[in-house]
Amino acid sequence: MTAASTTATTVLQATQSDVLQEIQSNFLLNSSLWVNIALAGVVILLFVAMGRDIESPRAKLIWVATMLVPLVSISSYAGLASGLTVGFLQMPPGHALAGQEVLSPWGRYLTWTLSTPMILLALGLLADTDIASLFTAITMDIGMCVTGLAAALITSSHLLRWVFYGISCAFFVAVLYVLLVQWPADAEAAGTSEIFGTLKLLTVVLWLGYPILWALGSEGVALLGVGVTSWGYSGLDILAKYVFAFLLLRWVAANEGTVSGSGASIGSGGAAPADD
Repeated sequence: MTAASTTATTVLQATQSDVLQEIQSNFLLNSSLWVNIALAGVVILLFVAMGRDIESPRAKLIWVATMLVPLVSISSYAGLASGLTVGFLQMPPGHALAGQEVLSPWGRYLTWTLSTPMILLALGLLADTDIASLFTAITMDIGMCVTGLAAALITSSHLLRWVFYGISCAFFVAVLYVLLVQWPADAEAAGTSEIFGTLKLLTVVLWLGYPILWALGSEGVALLGVGVTSWGYSGLDILAKYVFAFLLLRWVAANEGTVSGSGASIGSGGAAPADD
């Protein structure tokens, strides 16, 4: 093993105690995590209460997808706050912080990989889109999150960090196409276009903030510190997840008849069942 690889291994194998001390010593970073944990706990209880009277299978599925968003978040943010899914990375030559050990809360990508597909599932069910379009949106979203994680973790090459960032953005463009071009027409046919339009706009605008923060933060050009970047991500998560989910679930609970009658089956695209 070379000296360089030994150094990299040492950085990556920093103990959780070391990482936890670093997190707790950074007030902005630590507070951004615990505020999200507290809000997720409140939101989970609220959503349980809001969904207790939902009966139709389609509306229940939207509610379950919505519930999973704060459930994933509280688990993931607890992992971040404990140092379990945070580590030190040595930035490669060419990076603004080249040679320095940078704290990387890479666990956020686990949150996004598991929670954002649930957001898209709920939106797709609301729009009564077809199963192929729903599958496309979810898989493109997972690809976006996984390649974003790769961009954040690569320490061998500064160029490759940006290559994976570009690939992640390409997956994101595919998701935007589905949200902005394909699903609005489905929502119009399903009678859910008004709430879908609001949630679509909220999702698109807020999701655009994530790649911008990545580029400006320590993972990108390092104009923003770890604590500021973390608060940026946490603020986006609060709006893009909890506020989004609250608006969706409130509408579904009040308009269950519209949701249950928008399609004969999951992913039906509004089509009626064929006669035997």
